[in-house]
Amino acid sequence: MNKDLQNILNKYGSSREPFFFLISYDLSQFYVKPLKELSSEIKYEINEKVSSKLANENLEKKELKKYPISFKAYKKSFDILQEHIKNGNSYILNLTAKTKIETKFTLDEIYEKANAKYKLKFFDKFVCFSPEKFVEIKKNKIMTFPMKGTIDSKIENASAKILGNIKEMAEHTMVVDLLRNDLGIVSNKIKVDKFRYIDKINAGNKKLLQVSSKITGHLNEDWHSKIGDILTSILPAGSITGTPKKKTIEILKENETYDRDFYTGIFGVYDGKSLNSCVLIRFIEKDKEGKLYYKSGGGITCDSNVEDEYKELIDKVYLPF
Repeated sequence: MNKDLQNILNKYGSSREPFFFLISYDLSQFYVKPLKELSSEIKYEINEKVSSKLANENLEKKELKKYPISFKAYKKSFDILQEHIKNGNSYILNLTAKTKIETKFTLDEIYEKANAKYKLKFFDKFVCFSPEKFVEIKKNKIMTFPMKGTIDSKIENASAKILGNIKEMAEHTMVVDLLRNDLGIVSNKIKVDKFRYIDKINAGNKKLLQVSSKITGHLNEDWHSKIGDILTSILPAGSITGTPKKKTIEILKENETYDRDFYTGIFGVYDGKSLNSCVLIRFIEKDKEGKLYYKSGGGITCDSNVEDEYKELIDKVYLPF
């Protein structure tokens, strides 16, 4: 737990000062600023009415080149994770990697063109276009909406197939259980308001069905002065780690071949009355030499197929326009 981060979030919340916050995956790095002092080099949008776009295959062929981790290197990590699952050390692990990419677009252009519910461009360091909410707090209620499971809507009986898929069901259920437990750390009267409902997502020239759930809890009226306590208690997000969380984080650290940094962290805004935040997925980072890297991953369970998971890792590398 980062005490400095915790204290500064609590301070702004106590004074009802509207602020922007950005927190890295391991909580070691953070950027918190009152909205009135926010640098013009930081751009963000939160528009939940926007349909987050997924891969556009035609655009990828023309405008995006991918140089992913080798299948051999990925399989090595995948196999180690499967051993941990067999030994009961974890039940689901979100394995990620970084892919070198080449595109003619700048980070600014990607930010401006992207279609996503949550968008962030942080100086000239990274851009993110995330479809996934982390937590939202309104009127003493904390809410989270885990997303697990996607299918092309054109597939016959697509809704029934994705909801009836045993692997997808197990993965989604484990994440819901984990996030329900996380909310239980900071709130009471925990309730799964909706379990595995279908959302439609526009994905270029096709539509996808996305499976989500809604979990809520009740906070005390003094939650504003405890924003730091709340966020640091439930980070990192369960959807991008696994369960049990502490052990899974240790396993991932040993087996991922790079540092996540701000990828799979969170960003959000507190407006003095409510708080809204997202998980930093769909993420492109620029290194000191100007090279671009896209970070992506997916959940691994005992039923996962290594070829399918490797393909998903690469398919998630895309420009959302």
